[in-house]
Amino acid sequence: MMKNEETNFFEPATIDEGRSDEDSPKKDAGDSVDTNADMNVDLDNVDLDNMDDMEAVYAQSLERLKEDEIVKGTVVQVTKDHVLVDVGYKSEGQIPIEEFGDDNGKYDIRVGDKVDVYIEKSENDNGLVVLSKEKADQFMLWEEIRKACEDDEIVEGKVVAKIKGGLVVDIGVKAFLPGSQIDLHPVRDLDALLGKKFRFKIVKFNRKRGNIVLSRRALLEQEREEQKVETLKVLEEGMVLEGVVKNITDYGAFIDLGGIDGLLHITDISWGRVNHPTEQLKIGDKVQVKVLKFDREKERVSLGMKQIKPNPWDTAANNYTPGNRVKGKVVSLTDYGAFLELQEGIEGLVHISEMSWTKNIKSPTQVVSLGDVVDAVVLSVDAENKRISLGLKQVEDNPWEIINKKYSPGTVIKGTVKNVTEFGIFIGTEEGVDGLVHISDLSWIRKVKHPAELYKRGQEVEAVVLNVDPDAERFSLGIKQLSEDPWKKEIPSRYQPGTVVEGEVVSITNFGVFLKLEDDVEGLIHVSELAKGRVDDPHKYCNVKDKLTAVIVNLDPMEKKIGLSIRALDQQQDEGGVAEYMKKQENQTTQFGDVLRAKLEDANVDLTPADEEEENKE
Repeated sequence: MMKNEETNFFEPATIDEGRSDEDSPKKDAGDSVDTNADMNVDLDNVDLDNMDDMEAVYAQSLERLKEDEIVKGTVVQVTKDHVLVDVGYKSEGQIPIEEFGDDNGKYDIRVGDKVDVYIEKSENDNGLVVLSKEKADQFMLWEEIRKACEDDEIVEGKVVAKIKGGLVVDIGVKAFLPGSQIDLHPVRDLDALLGKKFRFKIVKFNRKRGNIVLSRRALLEQEREEQKVETLKVLEEGMVLEGVVKNITDYGAFIDLGGIDGLLHITDISWGRVNHPTEQLKIGDKVQVKVLKFDREKERVSLGMKQIKPNPWDTAANNYTPGNRVKGKVVSLTDYGAFLELQEGIEGLVHISEMSWTKNIKSPTQVVSLGDVVDAVVLSVDAENKRISLGLKQVEDNPWEIINKKYSPGTVIKGTVKNVTEFGIFIGTEEGVDGLVHISDLSWIRKVKHPAELYKRGQEVEAVVLNVDPDAERFSLGIKQLSEDPWKKEIPSRYQPGTVVEGEVVSITNFGVFLKLEDDVEGLIHVSELAKGRVDDPHKYCNVKDKLTAVIVNLDPMEKKIGLSIRALDQQQDEGGVAEYMKKQENQTTQFGDVLRAKLEDANVDLTPADEEEENKE
């Protein structure tokens, strides 16, 4: 194309829908006028001394040299600023040398070159012809545009600017490319097209207004239809071919196979996990795809990428055997564990219970994060159902096996209280395993309502190993076992039946009164043993912290219970009262409840179900 024409550019709304060439040159552009043709005077035989001949030549040249025409002239001189062109007139015409320059400002013009020029004025005040090379090029260019539009020809242009509604394209003159005509699909990033060259069709032009409308879409549609015909001739299910990613959605991607689009579903992109197609693809990518299904009638094509490669699960049983150590990337986290990608298409689950030997893991995020690459051990493989179980803790030695070998029952250990709960305390060991001292193993004689009464977190303590169960992951310890049980010898020797004792009331219940005899040693005065007569409500008989004197009527070392009686003590007023009372108990069971039942039977008192229930609790 020739040098650009400076035009008053248009807004899209001003485009004339019709085609016109109202302002074309009076002669067809490109048909240069030869000023020496068809003249009445034979210029080869002109007598220069004959004024009549010279006047005839001048007159005929004026007749032929008309304004607003394009004529062919000859370069007779090239200076620094001008080019002198002879158009067969009495004087030459001067043209600024800039009109002969290319886009880079270089000039390629020599004496003798033939050029087309536009006659602006046949003669100015100085008697010179006013010529324009630039306008001649413009007239000829517009003629080419008119012809390309009428003949449906293709032109090439460069995108030079972005305006409201589309783009400005330089095809020699500025033309308008509407946004709807840029591509087959809407283009969001118009800036990406700036500076690029494309081919177009001219769909509208108006020379008078200087408007030209282009379409690239029309050309692409034509090319696409031609490609489609060729593609449909060869397209078959099972074939592998190359396509271009045309569009991406949440559920997959559309691949241009050459005039026809196929859907590559997200599940067919890879054997591995794909959360969104953009993880694997981007628009414009060239990809190899396999035709999975083809409906020729509806022209629908289903494609797959992963099907080009073998299914990794077919060899998973051979590649991953239980006990093997593997490396994987954390690709998903759930409440119950973490999924590791071992290879494309193969994932294994590390259950939350397989993450640590010793820690109580409540969430996988306590151990791993998305994207971590970790070592694991294969626990089991179910290739048919595409499942692999993995373990993280198995990478390290099992501390429970170490504990089992190191600490036999009876071993005394030292440790720090790691936690205090309602049911006991946990003591840490150097192997990372915490042993449990159950609340029942804290003291032989003290009734502990909560371990926090005796111990706090961080306290250094000693304990005795009671049992180690590696399979159940239980490590049982005891603190009271550090000393001998006082109920075996010491307490029975001090509190023999018949001994009179004094104590402080520490608790009153519906079935009796508990008396504190010494630290951590208590005895029970059953409601039937409080007085000779019937006592319906022990709360009315005494108060907490009252001092009472009673006689020991029963002691059970196994159950750690001492039975007391005020009623029996009162019988000492009768000769041999206590001895007689004890004698009646010789043939009875040592269970405290049985003693009380026998006592009540002697007194002809019925034992109500409620009393029996409370007695059984004790």
